[in-house]
Amino acid sequence: MKKLSMDELGRMSVAQFKEAPKTPLTVVLDNVRSQNNIGSVFRTSDAFRVEKICLCGICSTPPHRDIHKTALGAEDSVAWQYYEDTLQCVQQLKSQGYLVYAVEQVDDSVMLDKFSIRQASNTADQPKVAIILGNEVDGVQQELLPLCDGSIEIPQFGTKHSLNISCAASIVIWEMFKQIAECGL
Repeated sequence: MKKLSMDELGRMSVAQFKEAPKTPLTVVLDNVRSQNNIGSVFRTSDAFRVEKICLCGICSTPPHRDIHKTALGAEDSVAWQYYEDTLQCVQQLKSQGYLVYAVEQVDDSVMLDKFSIRQASNTADQPKVAIILGNEVDGVQQELLPLCDGSIEIPQFGTKHSLNISCAASIVIWEMFKQIAECGL
């Protein structure tokens, strides 16, 4: 077994990435305060060719030294847009036909391992999906939950009942990527 070099990995350039087909998944960051968490979400979004990140409220935006520290340049490849208000962002996504899911612990959340995009979309067409990840302390704003098509919860079996936002984003983005691919990406 031998580790692969960067050349052997055959990674695409930023220009190639921008031209490549994207996963019809948008990640909404609702008042995420840590630039390192934002950068990590950019990096994961690059890995799975997420179509866009929406940075809302108090989220910092590129260019930012601390975002770059964890994004490692993914802030240049992944499309992003800033919204002063997350509510405005979610309303716009809904008007564009997105299925919007909060990643949050609520009374009727669906565990990620039980969630099915195919069943949720009720259509043969490729669904456009958006996931909302909330503030490190307060989570997704309560006022956004009624606008969502549902809430997804990551099953957890330890003593803690939360994950760092960048970890949660990675887990959910990976699962959404797999399910979207199964739907015919």
